[in-house]
Amino acid sequence: SDGSIRLHQMTSEYPLMQWNGSTNGQPIIALQWALTRPAVFFALDASSNIYIWDLLENDLLPVAKQAIPSEKVVNMTLLGEPEKANGLLGIVLAKESGQLDIHYVKKKWALP
Repeated sequence: SDGSIRLHQMTSEYPLMQWNGSTNGQPIIALQWALTRPAVFFALDASSNIYIWDLLENDLLPVAKQAIPSEKVVNMTLLGEPEKANGLLGIVLAKESGQLDIHYVKKKWALP
């Protein structure tokens, strides 16, 4: 609820990494690992901002942030085929009106 993200290992109650204030205090409403690239994850905050984290590039801050200004985004999920090396990765955004938008992610964050 405060925008912090914690990376846990299943065998420990303590986080391996913790990022406080990663969304300037906005609650995180969705977070998902990339299906095609294990070191990348995406977070959606309550202000309809999407944060892209690539832990191999930078493990302190998101490598990109994208605002979705047209309408409030209430949920996000990723789609892709991890067994294929084509690097296609999409983000499905569910908007408050019920509309779904699909966006493709740049190859640098999608390729295995």
